[in-house]
Amino acid sequence: MRFPTFVDRRTILRSQRRWLYFGVFWLGAVATGLVAVLYARLIDFGYDVFLRMIAHNWWLPLVITPAIAAFSVWATRRWFPGSEGSGIPQVIATLHDVRGLGPRLLTLRILIGKIALSFLAILGGFTIGREGPTIHVGAALMFSLRRFYPARLRSIYGVGLEYKLALAGAAAGLSAAFNAPLAGVVFAIEELTRSFEARTSGVIITAIIFAGVVSLALQGNYVYFGTIAIAGKLPDLLAVAVILVGAITGLAGGVFCWLLLNTGRWMPARLFALRNDHPVVFGALCGLFIAVIGVASGGHLFGSGYAEARGMLEGHSQLGAAYPVLKMASMVGSYLPGTPGGLFAPSLAIGAGVGNALHMVFGQMQLPMLIALGMVGYLAAVTQSPITAFVIVIEMIDGHALVISLMATALISSQTSKLFAPPLYEALAQRYLKR
Repeated sequence: MRFPTFVDRRTILRSQRRWLYFGVFWLGAVATGLVAVLYARLIDFGYDVFLRMIAHNWWLPLVITPAIAAFSVWATRRWFPGSEGSGIPQVIATLHDVRGLGPRLLTLRILIGKIALSFLAILGGFTIGREGPTIHVGAALMFSLRRFYPARLRSIYGVGLEYKLALAGAAAGLSAAFNAPLAGVVFAIEELTRSFEARTSGVIITAIIFAGVVSLALQGNYVYFGTIAIAGKLPDLLAVAVILVGAITGLAGGVFCWLLLNTGRWMPARLFALRNDHPVVFGALCGLFIAVIGVASGGHLFGSGYAEARGMLEGHSQLGAAYPVLKMASMVGSYLPGTPGGLFAPSLAIGAGVGNALHMVFGQMQLPMLIALGMVGYLAAVTQSPITAFVIVIEMIDGHALVISLMATALISSQTSKLFAPPLYEALAQRYLKR
């Protein structure tokens, strides 16, 4: 019998180490896909419950929305600090300082709080999405799996292991949320890291594949807002529409970012002091504001805006030109108190509203074409990540005739937004790094 040599044993140990290293990543990616799907269903269930409640009692949001807002602010500060907002700034901040912020911002406690409190928020009709929280949840879930690695293996890979876990979890979360694997890759490169590293790329793509397989198995090959069919010849005024949509959505998105980043400059002094000294009361006032404009709009401003955007795409919803402005106001009111919730889906809905309103100007153009331009424009303006916005929307398009137009709109809107405010997620991430 031949005994293994020293080289053989070293090769075996290296192979075992690599299998353990990738095995935990694969396990985490599968878990991320599963949690993302279950979380999506929970949010959909919560909003369905809210719609059933207000169908019989139109006044109910005036009571439950402020109450839920106050409780969410109190619970976030008391039990789940770090779970506020979309979660993407926390992930970005952690990737800049994994050892310092990871154990604080990417924990299982925050994961639970993010899911529970965003569920409560959608139960109260808040204008939030689930995509940003899914990114935060995915990063927290994967980062927590570092404990499965033996201490010796953690010492070998060092901080790079925790960095890769958090990054892969975030990318897998976005991929599963939108069922858009390309968007997960691009988002990780453009928004989270602002760079492309060969050592990290394989880990990210593998995590996205595993999370995507789970999402496909449970939900099928669905498209987030359905398929946008662009048929026939492109109109002569398409270039004019691209410039106008890009400028309008860039202006609107830039103003939105400025409002969130400069509350002390536009908010009345008493209200600003109330926000700092009595955040629970401020949260209740924000909830009341959301409820009032939501009830006044006939319920169209509540929730992420998914139903309204899909209705506009299919030609079923006839919302006025004021819809994107009021939806943006509801979005600001939802975000200011620190309620856990994302910006992606509401941004797409606002963009759809802009495209729908501009159909009155470009009546000869197909409505879905204008809505697609509005979606990519406003999302690019809010995130200032034009490639991510373009990839998310292009994966909804049936046909590639509009590719160049979507890219141009995203670029114009993101550059216009930069005239008003720096990148929103990066600016918010800096606040965590300075604490």
